[in-house]
Amino acid sequence: MKAKKNAAPAIDIGISAGDRGKIAKGLSRLLADSYTLYLMTHNFHWNVTGPMFNTLHLMFMQQYTEQWNALDIIAERIRALGFPAPGTYKEFARHTSIKEADGVPKATDMLRLLVAAQEATARTAREIFPLVSKADDQPTADLLTQRLEVHEKTAWMLRSMLEE
Repeated sequence: MKAKKNAAPAIDIGISAGDRGKIAKGLSRLLADSYTLYLMTHNFHWNVTGPMFNTLHLMFMQQYTEQWNALDIIAERIRALGFPAPGTYKEFARHTSIKEADGVPKATDMLRLLVAAQEATARTAREIFPLVSKADDQPTADLLTQRLEVHEKTAWMLRSMLEE
């Protein structure tokens, strides 16, 4: 079959189309968790009250800003693998492993919910590693390693605020 004159060349980066698809599917779940975590953190930034207000308000802003920047990196890796990145609330809700909070929780409950969401996002990132290793996909492995470091460290910092 003759290729169309203006068609983009096929992707030939050394990872099969099937493996690229599986990795992109995993990254789509990570993007959904990351977006849900971003939204939760931003919501808590807006709505936190109590004696820890200033500390949490500023900390949540740092965390949601970091999450916001990560969204683009994850989505662009999905695109580099040749697949569309999910980008609607409906798609994120379908793919996320994070349960949204109802109402406006107390500050300490916000911390607990964010620990759980950070850890859920880390688990999602970790689940993709076997596919990435099998496909010898170093750029995605690097992205996952960086995300794991952020989520595990952030969960630790949030958890530390709950200790007496």
